[in-house]
Amino acid sequence: MINLILFGPPGSGKGTQAAHLVEKFGLTHISTGDLFRYELGNNTPLGQEAKKYMDKGELVPDSVTISMLENKMNMTPNPKGYILDGFPRTLAQAKALDAILQGRDTKVTHLLALDVDDEEIVKRLLERGKTSNRADDANEEVIRKRIVEYNAKTSPVFDYYDKSGVSKKIEGVGSVEEISTRLAAALV
Repeated sequence: MINLILFGPPGSGKGTQAAHLVEKFGLTHISTGDLFRYELGNNTPLGQEAKKYMDKGELVPDSVTISMLENKMNMTPNPKGYILDGFPRTLAQAKALDAILQGRDTKVTHLLALDVDDEEIVKRLLERGKTSNRADDANEEVIRKRIVEYNAKTSPVFDYYDKSGVSKKIEGVGSVEEISTRLAAALV
């Protein structure tokens, strides 16, 4: 069973690459952005709880995000494996993920980090901002702050999984097909 954490800064191509890996390996893709949209859009109890924090401009507590993830995993009773996109972002989330997977007699098998330099990320997000209708994709200052925050919070997660030998950086620049080939090769 493959349980992949697909890592990378905003605009590194995680969503695009996750779709290719789902098709190639038959894995269940879990994106935290999709989880939040589902829970909020369906006004679930977890969505209502998350909204309380979001309405105040606060971060949603790990416990709420972890519960959303576990709910999604429970909806897929016999997966071939998972691609986690946007989770875990903190050490607390990584440890909670390990506990959830351990309860399913499995573990994280790969953490693949799309390695893309900051200037390329800025360029990609500004381009995406022209069509995404996301204010955070259209403002270079906000993009650079997102990159700093990503690097500060997620590098400890990379290091955490690196201790068990599952973390690997993958060159995230090139054609979609070239990057897909690199990722697939790291999974076999």
